Amino acid sequence: MEELVTWEGTVHSVIFQNAENGYTVLRLLTEEGEVITVVGCIPCAAPGEHLTVSGVWEQHPQHGEQLRAVELERSLPEDEEEIFDYLSSGVCKGVGPATARRIVDRFGPETLDILEQDPGRLTSIRGITEKKAQEIAASFRQAMGLRRLMAFLAQYQLPPVLAMRLRQVYGDAALEKVRENPYLLSSDDCGVEFSATDEIAMSMGFSADCGERLRAAVTFELSHNENNGHVFLPRSKLVAATCQLLDCGEELVEGALDELIERRAVVQEPVANVEACYLRRLWEAEVSACVRLNGLLAVDADRSPQAGKTVSEIEAEQGITYAPQQRQAVELAARTGVVILTGGPGTGKTTTVRGIVALFEKMGLDIVLAAPTGRAAKRMSELTGREAQTVHRLLGMSWNEATQQVAFTKTEKEPLETDAVIVDEMSMVDLTLFSALLRALRPGTRLVLVGDADQLPSVGAGNVFSDLIRSGRVETVFLREVFRQAEKSAIIRNAHAVNLGQPPRLTNDQGDFFFMCRRDGERTVSTIVELCRTRLPEKMGIPADQIQVLTPTRKGASGTISLNRCLQEALNPAGPDKREIQWGDRLFREGDRIMQTRNDYNVVWGREDGTIGTGIFNGDVGKILQIDPSGEWLAVEFDGRAATYGVEMLNEIDLAYAMTVHKAQGSEYRCVVMAAMPAAQSLMVRGVLYTALTRARELLIVVGDDAAIRSMAANDKQQKRYSGLRWRLAHSER
Repeated sequence: MEELVTWEGTVHSVIFQNAENGYTVLRLLTEEGEVITVVGCIPCAAPGEHLTVSGVWEQHPQHGEQLRAVELERSLPEDEEEIFDYLSSGVCKGVGPATARRIVDRFGPETLDILEQDPGRLTSIRGITEKKAQEIAASFRQAMGLRRLMAFLAQYQLPPVLAMRLRQVYGDAALEKVRENPYLLSSDDCGVEFSATDEIAMSMGFSADCGERLRAAVTFELSHNENNGHVFLPRSKLVAATCQLLDCGEELVEGALDELIERRAVVQEPVANVEACYLRRLWEAEVSACVRLNGLLAVDADRSPQAGKTVSEIEAEQGITYAPQQRQAVELAARTGVVILTGGPGTGKTTTVRGIVALFEKMGLDIVLAAPTGRAAKRMSELTGREAQTVHRLLGMSWNEATQQVAFTKTEKEPLETDAVIVDEMSMVDLTLFSALLRALRPGTRLVLVGDADQLPSVGAGNVFSDLIRSGRVETVFLREVFRQAEKSAIIRNAHAVNLGQPPRLTNDQGDFFFMCRRDGERTVSTIVELCRTRLPEKMGIPADQIQVLTPTRKGASGTISLNRCLQEALNPAGPDKREIQWGDRLFREGDRIMQTRNDYNVVWGREDGTIGTGIFNGDVGKILQIDPSGEWLAVEFDGRAATYGVEMLNEIDLAYAMTVHKAQGSEYRCVVMAAMPAAQSLMVRGVLYTALTRARELLIVVGDDAAIRSMAANDKQQKRYSGLRWRLAHSER
């Protein structure tokens, strides 16, 4: 991290200010008499106010040297001319230069105090009515509230942009709310680490055994473990983890947990012989998913004897003969309301899905195809010849500003007007999304769920696809036969070998699978860079933008952080025609391949055909098309969806020349280069290796340590996820 420098001065002028996110470009007249450019989140900045800015110097391609603010202290102007400059800048609605001059001439240095505390005195000035005085005061108080909130956060080295987020959630009462309970900062809305929030609360005089601290710690543990894939935690584990977090006794935590249960913020009930503790929204999602799936399963099945005949007609029309398991799946789709189709690469899932689509068409059913990501939906469209869309788009996702939560227009009140839904890449679908999908289906809607049960589970909470299969409640067809054409692919042969616990064949006579032994992290990285920059484009004719580097880990010499830095320099080097922007220890440049690292439901995007939507999701990969000359926004594109990102959103994206295997779920690439070096034990498992191999469509090159690869193939340890869906389905009425 670069060393911070500190400057003090008075705001000379504001060049740009975004009212929604607070991003500002201003000129600061320093105490030394210099004028410097300062950029960053400085809401309501105006000429005349005093700033103490700590930040990092950056060289902007067009505007030269500028200071990116990291920490900030602000104070209001004190002499009359500075107060005039401040008011005439538009900081108060309804106050222009002429009105500002009259107010300052009348009240002098007391002006700002009167605006906030005694605005009725403004009516003594010609042209200012009682109504206008109150409007001016309300505008000024709003600006002051945001400034004081920023000042409060600055005491604890929290970023100014957090003030904008708190204002969105709690309105004008944000500072009061945070002072009453600083642990609100660790809520999902704000995302401050509990340890940081705890330190703030302790400095404010909150006791170690106060209810706010205890309850916040319990909910933090549940939220933290949701990010690890758990839908609930057993009460004993939740209490133990919270005690460890707080270094306190069980009795205090037990009491806080019981209080949260009484307040209905946490739900506790027996699941599979444990007392399961859920955040309420996850409990509601799980129960709703179970009830609605049971409703679909309860619909009378179509026992028509015509199904077999219809499938034979489809075979004749398509000029194929289904394998027994494929035929079974297509016929089941005719006779059963809910069907699961699972199998590894080369087992004929796509052919079977095409058959199900043809069958539904012959039955006169309206069909929609969906997948959890844009890339997966695009691939589904290409393979089936029909339009497919993301599940989020299908459900009409939007962001509810009032509740600060994602909302879907398609629910039981306004269900999807379709007769059948086919969802691909189901292993990526988490509990919350699956529950939302089921809510949007009319009774009797047919549902076909397709995926590879051996892939890694969803990034979000739950283990939905596996739970559905293992519950025994849903008709499931396992495609196990690898077809002759697919058997020619060493990628597919090796993937199935790994799935059986056998190491892949590490020789270079296999056509589409190559291994390059490197037992040193730096040599691994340099080899991967050489492959992507020259060898594959020049010798194999594969452009760099069709090569995806995968690695199990973010850290270490061959982790994504190191690889992305090296690959960016090799594939998209700096140049006079490329603008760039620094964000922390990351550098973004025009032309960079990037990835969204968390769900952002507020992003508005548009397509060339005029389609407009919202939401860019964790794992979506795109490209930086343009960086604004003033440095306050970026134009980015994700699979045909163009969006504008404010500079404050840079913490949501990362370089994507290399990505972790987990982030590559649901995507397929023409060429995959995998870095296979020792990493954390939890990542050196069979599921990670299998998922990596199955991402490659035409060519796979593994670079790394053969011992590490063999270790991964042999290690079938799976991280346990606490989920009650399987248990609920298995124990619900049939």
